[in-house]
Amino acid sequence: MTLAGHDRYDYAPITRRQSFDWPGGRKLAVYVGLNLEHFAFGEGLGAELAPGGPQPDVLNYAWRDYGNRVGAWRMLELLDELDLPATVLANSAMYGYAPELMAEHHARGDEIAGHGRTNSERQSVLDPDAERALIAEATAVLTDAEGVAPRGWLSPWIAESRVTPDLLAEAGYRYTLNWCMDDQPVWMRTDHGPLLAIPYPQEVNDIPAVVARKDGAAQFADMIIDNFDEMLEQSARQPLVMGIALHPYIVGQPYRLRHLRRALAHIAAHRDDIWITTAGAVFDRFARLVPPPSRTE
Repeated sequence: MTLAGHDRYDYAPITRRQSFDWPGGRKLAVYVGLNLEHFAFGEGLGAELAPGGPQPDVLNYAWRDYGNRVGAWRMLELLDELDLPATVLANSAMYGYAPELMAEHHARGDEIAGHGRTNSERQSVLDPDAERALIAEATAVLTDAEGVAPRGWLSPWIAESRVTPDLLAEAGYRYTLNWCMDDQPVWMRTDHGPLLAIPYPQEVNDIPAVVARKDGAAQFADMIIDNFDEMLEQSARQPLVMGIALHPYIVGQPYRLRHLRRALAHIAAHRDDIWITTAGAVFDRFARLVPPPSRTE
């Protein structure tokens, strides 16, 4: 029996790969993936705090909007307090809706990566031309605002069509966060050359943890700490990447923020032993030390 496959990458056990180091000889790279999202009112997709009623679903829309109005600003304070950079995964709609917030992340030098137009839609349901247009529109907004094109992409809802990696590489993207299958970066094959899959968490991620599994604030913080401590030990054997996926409308709530501070402070206290960085910097380092294999076309 032959199962359907994708031919984007080959199987390779993590224990049998090329050795390399992160800067300073460190073995564990850690980055914060901060999702800044804007949603349509009265239509489209959106995470739910509680089961929504008929549209307009004011309860859940307002809960999500709290993230942009309050939670994201409190998280900026927390990042500054702990001297942590961030990879900001930005819906392009954020530049029109909350330009002050985007300007603050620009001012602190955070990396801005593409995250579609809005999380009210999925690109996976579009035909290739429409998906190409979505990527181009979102990319143009970020490029105009930041003065440089984004190099990384996370699809809204991590939703891909069969040609998304090809379209991203065609549009000039260098890495994707969609493929959450490894603790090291993995080169992927596309019709337009190599695209690097950088680890992005589905477990250490407040959407599946808090919204789906209903984990408590303390439990989510403990998850971050335990994941970090275990990966720090594992990284003695091979270099690893740990991402932390956060949404301000979830962890920006005051009681969750207090526990998140505890978890991020635990990581920051180890900054001499790890590489606290951004996803883009992970790409730069890995691409220089581990070039894509010859069969990437």
